[in-house]
Amino acid sequence: MGAIIGEMLPFAVGIAISPVPIIVVILTLLSPRARSSSLGFLLGWVVGTVAVIVALTALASILPTHQHHARNSWEGAIKLVLGGLLIWLAVKQWRKRPHGDEKPELPAWMQKIDTFGFGDGLKFGLILSAANPKNVILGASVGVDLGAADLSLEGLMLAMAVFVLMASSTVIIPVVAYLIASDRMHTPLAALHTWLTRENHTIMAVLLFILGANALGNGIGAIWP
Repeated sequence: MGAIIGEMLPFAVGIAISPVPIIVVILTLLSPRARSSSLGFLLGWVVGTVAVIVALTALASILPTHQHHARNSWEGAIKLVLGGLLIWLAVKQWRKRPHGDEKPELPAWMQKIDTFGFGDGLKFGLILSAANPKNVILGASVGVDLGAADLSLEGLMLAMAVFVLMASSTVIIPVVAYLIASDRMHTPLAALHTWLTRENHTIMAVLLFILGANALGNGIGAIWP
């Protein structure tokens, strides 16, 4: 179990520190209906993350099992593809970063978050977690590991729960902190939002490159042990 969690950790962190969901949850917390919209977004994010990891683990579990070498080859090939996709996404993010005094602009849909209620927050939480290509690619690498692991049903559920908790931590923590001390959260949240908006693409480029290199290394190791 410890080895599986250790392999999942970088990819869970990769989802957790993705700036876009953090910016969205901050915007919900700065909106007029902060409590309802942020709780809706949190619930949608957790449900979507659960759906992604369960579906990808189920798909990975049907890889050929009759020969150990054949399964390793499949897992290695999948991780090579995922690693290549992550590095490609890293290059795209790097090219999008603002230069000099260029001021990054929020997407039009983010500018509508002030009007969100619980239902809108829930919908966007589901979309950003379950329909986000970066989350699917990161989750696929974890799904391959979980699908290949010799775990009991209880062990598999525990591993998934740990992954979802880690991947959702940066959405859970600000919402809980706001519910406990809303009066003191406005200034730090606004400052964090400004910084993340500026550095979004740079953060994701570095993160995706590191995770892509890790996936490529694991894929090479699986094919040529």
